Amino acid sequence: MKKIITSRHFEASEQLKVFANDYLQKLTTVFNRITSCYLVLEEDPDHDFPQSAKLIVHIPKKSLNAKSAKATYEKAVHDVVENMKRQLKCYKEKKLHY
Repeated sequence: MKKIITSRHFEASEQLKVFANDYLQKLTTVFNRITSCYLVLEEDPDHDFPQSAKLIVHIPKKSLNAKSAKATYEKAVHDVVENMKRQLKCYKEKKLHY
């Protein structure tokens, strides 16, 4: 699985990149046919929750998206990965039933 982590409007620390990379790896326990993951971390000080994370996961013949905004990047990454896990489980169950 190819993982790309991008930060917009700020420079992400190495610790944050390692944290995000480890969390993205957990997606393979749910669905092992993921080809690539794109995680975009963005800072927007105008909103109530200024740190946001957007995750795009590519699987064969489909792309799944998830977005989250929280008080810290770690919470946003955790939330967006958990959301993607639910989407992948749902996709996997649909695929098995058809």
